[in-house]
Amino acid sequence: MTSDFQYVEDIRQHTAIPANGILSTTLQTDDRSKVVQFVFAKGQELSAHTAPFPAMLFFASGEAEVTLGEEKREAREGTFVHMAAKLPHAIHAKTEVVMLLVMLRG
Repeated sequence: MTSDFQYVEDIRQHTAIPANGILSTTLQTDDRSKVVQFVFAKGQELSAHTAPFPAMLFFASGEAEVTLGEEKREAREGTFVHMAAKLPHAIHAKTEVVMLLVMLRG
């Protein structure tokens, strides 16, 4: 195994999650970035919060409602979101959702 790269063959694959929970798994982290896989059970949500760094969301599967500042948007497989630092955001899973969060540190 090398530390020069991180390889995930299918980001949609995940371990079992609780029927009413959210599972997060850190896939990669270093001094400049962090990548976390989130798996949401249907109906679960992350309430509104902010991040001190710019961040990106990539929805690998499922359907969710994403709140970005004052706007609500629908997200599904293939949806990409870029967020500026300190933008309030929230996620509500309408179905089981697999999502990647990528944080970019200064």
